[in-house]
Amino acid sequence: MTLAHQGLALAYLAAAALFILGLKGLTHPSSARRGNLYAMAAMALAIGATLLHPAVKHYTLILAGLLGGAVIGTLVARRIRMTAMPQLVAALHSFVGATAVLVAFGVYLGHAPAAAPDSVLLAELFIGSVIGAITATGSAVAFGKLQALLPGRPLLLPHRHLLHLVLVLTMLGLGADFLLYGHMVCLLLATCIALALGVLLILPIGGADMPVVVSLLNSYSGWAATATGFTLGNHLLIITGAIVGFSGAILSYIMSRAMNRSIVSIVLGGFGASGGTETPAAAAADRGVKSAAVEDAVFLMGNATQVIIVPGYGMAVAQAQHALKELTEILEHRGVEVRFAIHPVAGRMPGHMNVLLAEADVPYDKVFEMDEVNPEFARADVALIVGANDVTNPAAKTEKSSPIYGMPILEVSKAKHVFFIKRSMKPGYSGVENLLFQQDNCSLVFGDAKDVCEQMATELKTAA
Repeated sequence: MTLAHQGLALAYLAAAALFILGLKGLTHPSSARRGNLYAMAAMALAIGATLLHPAVKHYTLILAGLLGGAVIGTLVARRIRMTAMPQLVAALHSFVGATAVLVAFGVYLGHAPAAAPDSVLLAELFIGSVIGAITATGSAVAFGKLQALLPGRPLLLPHRHLLHLVLVLTMLGLGADFLLYGHMVCLLLATCIALALGVLLILPIGGADMPVVVSLLNSYSGWAATATGFTLGNHLLIITGAIVGFSGAILSYIMSRAMNRSIVSIVLGGFGASGGTETPAAAAADRGVKSAAVEDAVFLMGNATQVIIVPGYGMAVAQAQHALKELTEILEHRGVEVRFAIHPVAGRMPGHMNVLLAEADVPYDKVFEMDEVNPEFARADVALIVGANDVTNPAAKTEKSSPIYGMPILEVSKAKHVFFIKRSMKPGYSGVENLLFQQDNCSLVFGDAKDVCEQMATELKTAA
């Protein structure tokens, strides 16, 4: 091994260590910024070391690509809103998958004129292309659902499981031919089937499962990167891809357990499908829902001992986190204990609510996960729900016919008073009516979450 190769290996080892430290930092909000800095340093080191590789002879196109990517990335990062972060993540996963496909075909075409590639390389090309293709189109469909370009409800094709099975078996048959004979047409057809599978696998998955899907697609993108690393003989890409693949898979498992659902049931899809007829529970909700004015909620919160705030996607859409922070400070100045309750799948991606609250400088010690905070609801005077629909729905515990039955929820119904900030009577992303609205202790405060929270803060200041 030459001195240059030894230096490259050491640089890749250091970058891999920094990536691991970065991932470790992301496990807690207080260390997340440090974790991001580690990951950024790792990526800079990896790019710099790769550019110094002896095999790199010309830099014009590489530098043009780096400059173009830097400009686009900077513009997107400065303009993207936190509410659009889930679909941005899905789009980036799609790029990773597409890159894996392009690398696989590029390597094949580079080897084909000289000699028939060996079976190991052919296997790497096939796996990388297939996983990359599924990731690319699956992530694109997830982006479409999150961006409301496609319906958020499950789109169920007749006999879809049989169709999936036929496509998978056909793809494996083409893969066997490719491994034996190296026919490019087989790789091309298998990749086309994988592209179709990416679409067909994500379309039947409903909106309530989308946080798990985003995490699962993150895992797919990691495995696609790993396969690409084997193809290119790049050890760092293998390591980082495996880290992303395993961490995404573990996170998906944790989140699916938090919903009391299996990964298999989520991948099979159909969660949140509606039979098209109004249930008695939905009809009762339409007739018996109580509404309250901002002043009613302010009076009870201002005289409370403990208030628990539950943020959801409604808070993210309205960008109400800063108004909530102000409301929290006013309540605490009046001697009210305020806590935030976070469900594992609140929002549209893992950690969505934590990031938004951190952006508003809500102290970490006031933010509690579901298992920690659920026992506190029975002692709370007021639970304030800011657009968190499905994760507070008692149907998950009481209605066996409900699609969300069995999913652990935040037990807000146990609070003495529940105020739910909501734009309209539309159901949550899963399409399931919230039975919480029927309870005697629950009142809805209609309006934009940011406007309502600002009005509450103003009323509390006036009352003080």
